[in-house]
Amino acid sequence: MSVELHSESALLPRYAIYYAPRPEEGLAVAAGQWLGRSVETGQVRPLKGTSVFSAERLGEITADPRLYGFHGTLKAPIVLADEVSERDLLEAVGRFATSRRSLTVPSMTLASLSQFMALVPAAPCAELQDLADSCVIEFDEYRRPADEAELARRRAAGLTPRQDELLLRWGYPYVLEEWRFHLTLTGRIADEGERSAIAELLRRHFSGFIDRPLAVRDLCLFRQPAPGRPFTQLARFTLGGGRRVSSEVWRAA
Repeated sequence: MSVELHSESALLPRYAIYYAPRPEEGLAVAAGQWLGRSVETGQVRPLKGTSVFSAERLGEITADPRLYGFHGTLKAPIVLADEVSERDLLEAVGRFATSRRSLTVPSMTLASLSQFMALVPAAPCAELQDLADSCVIEFDEYRRPADEAELARRRAAGLTPRQDELLLRWGYPYVLEEWRFHLTLTGRIADEGERSAIAELLRRHFSGFIDRPLAVRDLCLFRQPAPGRPFTQLARFTLGGGRRVSSEVWRAA
C-alpha cells in the first residue's frame, strides 16, 4: 500500500504557484497541442500520433505533465494550513504579484533532466531565482506542515542531506539553491533511444521557443481538487500590475 494513503492531508486540495504562459501566447498553444490539455479550461483534446510514436505512446509519455498542466514551478504544491482559506491565498498571491516586476529569461533551451524532457533557461537567471525564492519564503505560512507520510514519500526518491534539510524546513526538497526552473514536457523516459527520438520531435514542435527569450509576466495559482485529479488554473495575476482573473472559482470564493 502506498505510504501516501496514510497521510492526513492526502485527500485535501493542493495549491501551487506557477509560471504559465498566457493562453493567447504561442507557447501556450504549442504546449496545449503537445500535452493535449488546456490549463485554463481543463479541456482535453486527443493527441496525434507520428511516424515514430503512436498516439497511445505519446499519451503515456506526457501523462505526468498533462496532469499538472504546462507550467514552471515557483512554489510547489501545498495543502493549506487549517486557519487558511482559499480566498486568503488568492488575495495574498494577488498582493505579492503587484509588488513584483515582470522579467525576461534571455534564452530557453531543451534539456533532459533525470530522464524527462523540459524547456529550461540556457543560463542561470538571477531575477527568476529571486522570484522563486521569494514565493517559497513568502507563502510558507499558508502551508500545512508535511506529515510523516509525506516526508517518507519524498525521502523515498533519495535525497541529499541538504535536500532533506530543505524538505523539513519548507516542505519540498528542491527549493532555493536546489531549485531549477523547468517547463516539463514529458515524464521519465528510461530508454535512451526513445528519449532521443522524443527530443527531436520536441525540437521541431517547440522550435519557435528554443534559443528564444521567455517573458515571465504573470503569477498563476493552480489547484488540484483531489489526488489524481488534474491541476487547473485558479487565477492569474500580472506581475507589477492589476489582477487578471481567469476563474469562476475566484468569483465564487
